[in-house]
Amino acid sequence: MSIIVTPTRSDFAEGADFVAELSGINLAQTLQPAERDKIEAAINRYAVVVFRDQTLTDEQQIDFARHFGPIHSSAQRARHRSIKHRLSSDEIADISNLDGDGKVMDQNARRRLDWLANRLWHTDASFRAVPGALSMLYAHVVPDEGGDTEFADLRAAYDALPEAKKTEIDGLVAEHSIWHSRGQLDVTRYSAEELASLPPVPQRVVRTHPGSRRKTLYIASHASHIVGLPVPDGRLLLLDLMEHATQSRFVHAHRWRQGDLVIWDNRCTMHRARPFDTTKVRDLRRVTTRDVASTLEQAA
Repeated sequence: MSIIVTPTRSDFAEGADFVAELSGINLAQTLQPAERDKIEAAINRYAVVVFRDQTLTDEQQIDFARHFGPIHSSAQRARHRSIKHRLSSDEIADISNLDGDGKVMDQNARRRLDWLANRLWHTDASFRAVPGALSMLYAHVVPDEGGDTEFADLRAAYDALPEAKKTEIDGLVAEHSIWHSRGQLDVTRYSAEELASLPPVPQRVVRTHPGSRRKTLYIASHASHIVGLPVPDGRLLLLDLMEHATQSRFVHAHRWRQGDLVIWDNRCTMHRARPFDTTKVRDLRRVTTRDVASTLEQAA
């Protein structure tokens, strides 16, 4: 049976055209070259693709991800060096509310407070010199209510900017830092060693998406300020761009079901987690592939 690609309409009033559901494939089985190429083509067209009813081990999820590029090691271990981690591989990020013993985290747990920054609009690993490309998030356990993930289409958002704004932001560079996004929630208790492990990096504000060759914004909560502008001016510009990019016409909300694997392209989307009852278990795990280079080394 061949892969079927079905575009997904957004629940928001104006809709969005950057999400598709892919069916007719078992991702636990060996991925064939033609299947890989069809999945990549769907990602380039839509940016967010959903596979339902999958059954994957961590190793199978990692093996699947390798077909799409080298894998980023999880930044969680770099910024949480003194705590027990639940998952054994540093190639998979623990996107759950569970501690190292598999119990629901205490409200004041250090990792839980850090994890709350996932509710800010962000782009995975933009704070790394070689940022993230594709993120692949798999749902082991999801709560009955809440915990959706919202995605914003940054290609469509760029297209909709006035020409004067496109000219204004052309060539600008923003400094990205994971500590900036955490600081917005007053989560600042990190050691000097942890802070030094993830230094700030520069990234283009506008880049060309390599798969579709479309221009796209590259912003979100890790972006601290614009290089060469006074910090307040740069931050106001970034806030304006984020407000523009998160209008309902550019946003889609994914309602998770157990067995979902969702892939999104960090090079042309932002996303954020939505609230849920954090006394209930939510166990999702993410693998993120590396981009080819810093955005400064790629086409603007």
